[in-house]
Amino acid sequence: MDDYPQLRLSNQLCFPLYACSKELVRCYAPLLEPYNLTYTHYIAMMVIWEKGEVTVSDLGKTLYLDSGTLTPVLKKLEANGYVRRTRKADDERCVIVSPTEEGWKLQERVSGVPACVASCVNLTSEEAGTLYALLGKMLKGF
Repeated sequence: MDDYPQLRLSNQLCFPLYACSKELVRCYAPLLEPYNLTYTHYIAMMVIWEKGEVTVSDLGKTLYLDSGTLTPVLKKLEANGYVRRTRKADDERCVIVSPTEEGWKLQERVSGVPACVASCVNLTSEEAGTLYALLGKMLKGF
């Protein structure tokens, strides 16, 4: 019955990562819903706020999202009035995303979200920092 211990769920690093990720994203949902945001919208906005403007290509690389996933996210953010997409004058293939005035106001409105979510996580700030560093190290391997 236990000829393949490597196939036991309890031996998989991917499972607790998957389950924690799913549950963590679920914690964001009620906090973001009043702003018509999903978690993916929210993390896209975080990058856009941080950079001020970003190419769609760089946004996708930063978030590990392909253009098929990112395009509908940006269309929804634009429809909500949070971002504007413009083509570079010297290279029309390159699309720049920047926050609108309403997008900048959204930053203030959601500024308490990280603290609310952190209160749901059973980690000290030191443990959270260590986990973040380890996950970052893992991501560099991909």
